Amino acid sequence: MSAATLEKIFGLIAVTLLAAFVLGLAESITSGAAGFWGGLPFWVICFSILALVVYDFWDTCLRKK
Repeated sequence: MSAATLEKIFGLIAVTLLAAFVLGLAESITSGAAGFWGGLPFWVICFSILALVVYDFWDTCLRKK
């Protein structure tokens, strides 16, 4: 396999694992003591960070340069 293909595969795996971890953490905070309204700011931060991670993956691996 070429280096570009490996970069795409491992980048996608990393984005998926990071998203699963961060969203699972946000869900556990919301369902715990914080409640929905207490966990809402963390959800907003999580989605903002995940948008940046996906953009960086697209910019690094998928965009034609």
